[in-house]
Amino acid sequence: MGDKKVIFSGMQPSGALTLGNYLGALKNWVKLQDEYDCYYCVVDMHAITVPKEPKDLRRNTLEVLANYIASGIDPEKSTLFIQSHVSAHAELGWVLNSLSYYGELSRMTQFKDKSKRLDSNSIPAGLFVYPTLMVADILLYQADLVPVGEDQRQHLELTRDLAARFNNRFSETFKVPDAYISSEGAKIMSLQDPQSKMSKSDSNENAYILLVDSHDAIRRKFKRAVTDSMGVVSYNDEQPGVKNLINIYSKISGKTSETIVSEYEGKGYAQFKDDVAEVVFGELKPIQEKINYLLKNKDYLEKIYLLGAEKAEYVARKTLRKVYKKIGFIPR
Repeated sequence: MGDKKVIFSGMQPSGALTLGNYLGALKNWVKLQDEYDCYYCVVDMHAITVPKEPKDLRRNTLEVLANYIASGIDPEKSTLFIQSHVSAHAELGWVLNSLSYYGELSRMTQFKDKSKRLDSNSIPAGLFVYPTLMVADILLYQADLVPVGEDQRQHLELTRDLAARFNNRFSETFKVPDAYISSEGAKIMSLQDPQSKMSKSDSNENAYILLVDSHDAIRRKFKRAVTDSMGVVSYNDEQPGVKNLINIYSKISGKTSETIVSEYEGKGYAQFKDDVAEVVFGELKPIQEKINYLLKNKDYLEKIYLLGAEKAEYVARKTLRKVYKKIGFIPR
């Protein structure tokens, strides 16, 4: 265990996960388990930067955990836990708040985007400082690598800056992590607007596929997927809708985009969309069955998250003790 590099990642429990979450992150996480020491967290503390119904948050947290396991993350190989169960996250987050600057936090793209929609009197402070909590999440486990998409790259830069700043001020304490960029490339885009990322916060439910969508819903959504008037299945930037469908097909089937294009030579979009829907449902069906099974067996899920919190807490506390000592807190 000790000589493996450490990976940390997490997802917010904001409802059912999408095909984008699965193909963009979860499927890769599963592959990383054998090679790395992985910490996969349900980041429920991040979820409350916008108002949440308590009962929904509880349900969603268990659902995301079930999604992790059903997708193939093995609690025997990886440490699976719920963020709020390890209080060191909040404690290190506070220390890092004192170390980060107003300027660098106000430059965060996600903060700028989200706060634009709010009146300045109603922007929660949590929305402003949550990047430092994210930094704490990563640094507590002395992570070597963090799987990040483009939209999180800025947060990883902040993580590296704060780790280095702490190390310079108080001596070597944190590992400065690198981004783990998957070789699997290609983001999964919205089925209705192939220029933007697939997201369940989209107001049009035809824009995204949920991991728990029924066979009929998947077929319907792919049938309605935006393509173009060219009528030719080919892989290029002039046809972003078709390109996105090819990426989805390719990530699941393992076929290259060239192979897929040649298979659909002379066939129209209707046939292609049908086939993509079938491939997607074929991949999701066993996952859905496992999710349903896990959510009916809450005591099993409880066992997993209690054990995970224990393992995570042990590592996190070790880091936090060092931090507290170095900044001058008296040990109790």
